[in-house]
Amino acid sequence: MAYTTNKEAERVRRQAVELVRRGWSARKVGRHLGYHHTAVMKWVKRVEKMGTSGLYTRSSVPKTHGRYIDNSIKERIINLRIQTRRCAEVIHLMITQEGMQVSRNTVQRVIDRAGLTKKRSPWKRYHPPVDRPYPTKAGDLVEIDTIHTMQSKKVRMYTYTLIDVYSRQTYAKSYQKISASTSVKFVEEVQKHLPFRFTMIQTDRGPEFSKWFTSHILTTHRYTRLGKPNDNAHIERFNRTVQEECLDKYTPTPEIFNRVLRKYLKYYNTERIHLSIKTVPVLMVPR
Repeated sequence: MAYTTNKEAERVRRQAVELVRRGWSARKVGRHLGYHHTAVMKWVKRVEKMGTSGLYTRSSVPKTHGRYIDNSIKERIINLRIQTRRCAEVIHLMITQEGMQVSRNTVQRVIDRAGLTKKRSPWKRYHPPVDRPYPTKAGDLVEIDTIHTMQSKKVRMYTYTLIDVYSRQTYAKSYQKISASTSVKFVEEVQKHLPFRFTMIQTDRGPEFSKWFTSHILTTHRYTRLGKPNDNAHIERFNRTVQEECLDKYTPTPEIFNRVLRKYLKYYNTERIHLSIKTVPVLMVPR
């Protein structure tokens, strides 16, 4: 921001320079216009060096700052953001582990200024939250969804994904076909791998989670609201993560996906940084 917001400042400076050129002294011009005589002489010298452009109001922003970060740190932050697509908190942990001393807010500012953040749309309608079970232990709320992957223009395959909201443990398995019976089979398989029982399962209203599915899973089933994917936010975010970091890199077949998912889930559940939990989840590897 400029040090003055007076819209007439430039006109007054030009008038002061003209009066000095007519033979007025700097002190007389200062008394006439209400400025100090040293300011008048500065304006005259600027016109001699820069012309009339020297009279424009300049910004008061400092050219340097005592706490600015090195360009190498900025480049590292931007590269980590592009490579990992993780948030500022995770990137801050990464560069801290590399021995770079910088605050989390600085990391966020660097990412923002590089244009690497997606801002919330000002036209997005606000939807008030709807009460749902609050998970106090593992199994209180489990979210399930499916990822549809095109193998060709007319053929697609399906990957079931599951996440326990409390512990953030995940599971995923691919199938060639999708149905309510396949969904029940997937739930039963996951249940065998976990030391806790499912108290409530939450899904969207897809055909694979029909009333038949609800009557055969032997636990409470809850649907999300229509047109509100954020009700299933945990599993939706995991779907994006597993696609970007794993599935999109391989040929879409159930055999290949299940093979790479076995390795990726081990990494996701035991090594990958999770900001929402402080403990390492229990290892869960699909057979």
